[in-house]
Amino acid sequence: MIRSMTGFGREEGAAAGKRIQVEMKSLNHRYLEISLRVPAALAALEAEIKKKIGERFSRGKIEVTIRLESDGHQEEAPALTLNLPLVRQYHALLTRIKTELNLPGEVTLEMMTGFRDLYVPGEAEENLSALWAGLERVLLQAMDRLAAMRKAEGEALGRDLATRMEMISGLLEDITRRSPAVVQEYRQRLAERVRELTQGMVIDEARLHQEVAILAEKSDINEEVVRLESHINQFGEFLTAGEAVGRKLDFLIQEMNREINTIGSKSQDGEIARRVIEIKSELAKLREQIQNVE
Repeated sequence: MIRSMTGFGREEGAAAGKRIQVEMKSLNHRYLEISLRVPAALAALEAEIKKKIGERFSRGKIEVTIRLESDGHQEEAPALTLNLPLVRQYHALLTRIKTELNLPGEVTLEMMTGFRDLYVPGEAEENLSALWAGLERVLLQAMDRLAAMRKAEGEALGRDLATRMEMISGLLEDITRRSPAVVQEYRQRLAERVRELTQGMVIDEARLHQEVAILAEKSDINEEVVRLESHINQFGEFLTAGEAVGRKLDFLIQEMNREINTIGSKSQDGEIARRVIEIKSELAKLREQIQNVE
């Protein structure tokens, strides 16, 4: 069954004396894009977190917020230390600028405090191994909740897509049934018009057959119908596949549009033209829906 790219998952747990909260929000996106907001104490685990999420999901813009709490309070900011080598470099550069340009004034403390990268977090006290063990457990549970919501929405989305595709299939059957009658009706109209113009004179049946044959050849839509039917069947197979099929479905819709446009351009019949418009309208709705399929 197909999966939606929209969902939400939230889970909490504890590890290494910390309360861990993970929130995940997923939106549609052409590729997989993971956005993390984590405390400084977990900065070293960002790559591992993204790896775990990438193993579970293949498409979608996934926003992840991780919070740490201690003793019932929000995590305290980590202690900061001064990057003295960098401080000296900044001071030397500012002094050089002053000398080179012959600028007035002195290099002051106020100038130096403007460089935020002079302050770096001190060594984290948390045991990262123990913290990761707990975080991984909570993260996997949050992903389960997110995946469950994406699956539920995907099932509803799949039912809507299947219904619309059945409608398109029915409209295509109407076109197929109508197509042979178009040539016959053209033959009758052409014969009547010739009689009117010749005032009852004998009609050249050979020439009449030739004109009808030319129209039949120009308006033959059999190849387009066969390809469109094949695309419809393939679309149904993808809806029941267990893998990410969003891009494949989008490609099929493009191909269906190409075939129905050709059918519309070949047909000179008003009834077929109406069915073509209805199919194109449904394909547009399908394509919009498919943008949210993983």
